[in-house]
Amino acid sequence: DRLPRELAISLGAAETTLMRITAGYATFVNGGKHVQPFLIDRVQDKAGKTIYVRDERACAACAGVAWSGQAEPQLADLREQIIDPRTAYQMVSLLEGVVQRGTGSAVRKAIDKPVAGKTGTTNDYKDAWFVGFSPDLAAGVYVGFDMPASLGEGEAGGGVAAPVFADFMKVALKEEAGIPFRVPSGIRLVRVNAKTGRPAGPGDPNVILEAFKSEDALITGP
Repeated sequence: DRLPRELAISLGAAETTLMRITAGYATFVNGGKHVQPFLIDRVQDKAGKTIYVRDERACAACAGVAWSGQAEPQLADLREQIIDPRTAYQMVSLLEGVVQRGTGSAVRKAIDKPVAGKTGTTNDYKDAWFVGFSPDLAAGVYVGFDMPASLGEGEAGGGVAAPVFADFMKVALKEEAGIPFRVPSGIRLVRVNAKTGRPAGPGDPNVILEAFKSEDALITGP
């Protein structure tokens, strides 16, 4: 709740929980809308009567209606918008690059569907992380000891936590279509030279797509 005011916080120089960091990543893929983790969704008594439900959205069309093939009721999305949807998508795009070309490449090899995420490794290989998502599912993996100790030389997030994430997502997404990540309006995908970071020319090798906000100016030239 009270992260230290240090520049190194952007590099992960503070502690958090797996649930919190996974919720943060879920916010990126959720279009920048706040995601609140919960452990109990519903409580029913012995007669099946609901005595607690976490989802408090009103749905007048849900009660006492027999289903006969009609469309599902549409519920209002009351979640708070805490990040510009375009900024959130830029983070999704960057994290997709981690899986496609970076330290999370083992995940991409195991799952032939759009996925994104980030590895994490603390000093002396004491903690290994992988937090990631598909367009509709976020998951986090932490590997470490209850009392901090090294996992062993070279035991980093990409080789320890990422395979666990891949094994889980491979099963979780088995019946799901491989839909791409949703791109909000106001984003343009620009061909960029991966080595120089500048807009790619017609014959440039190693070209990637980067997400820019529509009002952002691109720097061209040598």
